[in-house]
Amino acid sequence: MKKLVSFLKKLLVVLAILVAGLYISGYSYLIELGAKVVELGRTSAGLEDYVYFDSRPIPKSDNPLTWPLHTDYNLVPASGKLQKLHQDLKTVAFLVIKNDSIWHEQYFETFGKDSKTNSFSMVKTIVAASLAKAIEEGDVKSFDQKVKTFLPWLKGAYADSLTVGNLATMSSGLKWIEDYENLLTITPRTYITQDIVGVMKTLPIESAPGKHFVYQSGSTQLLSLALTAATGETISDLVRRYFWNPLGAHADANWRIDSAKNSIEKSYCCFNSNARDYARFAALFKNGGIWNGKQLISADYVKESITPQFEDGQDYGYGWWLGSHMGKRFYSMRGHNGQYAIVFPDDDVIVVRLGHEQLPDLPDARYSADYLDYMEEAFAMLYNETVTSP
Repeated sequence: MKKLVSFLKKLLVVLAILVAGLYISGYSYLIELGAKVVELGRTSAGLEDYVYFDSRPIPKSDNPLTWPLHTDYNLVPASGKLQKLHQDLKTVAFLVIKNDSIWHEQYFETFGKDSKTNSFSMVKTIVAASLAKAIEEGDVKSFDQKVKTFLPWLKGAYADSLTVGNLATMSSGLKWIEDYENLLTITPRTYITQDIVGVMKTLPIESAPGKHFVYQSGSTQLLSLALTAATGETISDLVRRYFWNPLGAHADANWRIDSAKNSIEKSYCCFNSNARDYARFAALFKNGGIWNGKQLISADYVKESITPQFEDGQDYGYGWWLGSHMGKRFYSMRGHNGQYAIVFPDDDVIVVRLGHEQLPDLPDARYSADYLDYMEEAFAMLYNETVTSP
């Protein structure tokens, strides 16, 4: 018995030293992360994490609008390749919208048209567009307004030079390494922290802004904090007022916050909505910023947002990923584990895919093979309709 007590005392001393070491080294968040790993039974972020964290509700539109169904709705079945892709990568929702009508729609597992899932980085596109709206309304002077106007605590050798436009175009110079797998890096830390502002205050602007494209979730987080400071509204309230309400979102959404105490959105991710409502935002930009005959966002901004801003970032605009495939021009909202809302403006087609997994990135590319596969299979289905229609 004495040996057991002695062992337990030594173990407690070791644990106390380890905990103290984590706090001293700045890795105290690993304690909370470890607790969440035990609670969730996994080490990666998930589609329904909002169930396990605090969140801010975003009510559906005051005037919900139903997507019209295409006259050929679900007449063309998914190909064998697409079905296998859905199964292997655990797709939960897949939509093809043609001429502003739902042409093809599938849901899997227990998910349906109203099911909320994590946007992950798809919401970066919406936060960037919120900056354009704040400029339209005069709360922010221009894309060149300095961030320190709104966040005077910003630090680093180049903090005084940083503009809100730099944040929206991923050219901030922020000290940040985008890594979802290494639990010792800043991205998992911000995902788990209960004080997102406190974490952001530790990160300096370490290189000259506006020079190079470097994709960083922290830039979007800073942008939303600046927008809240500029407008006096939460980013949730802004997005609902700017977009979700006038777009006629048909189901309630929510946005994960760091904690009930601090109540700050994890704005680089963690917006939770459904495939049909994500598609509304894609359709807004496909149609030049017009929804239901009303110009919701400047046509000039829409054009600029889907234009490359940097030589080393030809595949990125203001929150939109840009490219071409199969001879077709596209731009997309993209998120971790294969969350996609892809716009083909010249074909009047939108493809939305939500799911649990994606394939690894292709060599020398900033996207995975399945990203292209979903495009190819959607158009194979559309082509099949074309050749079989009388």
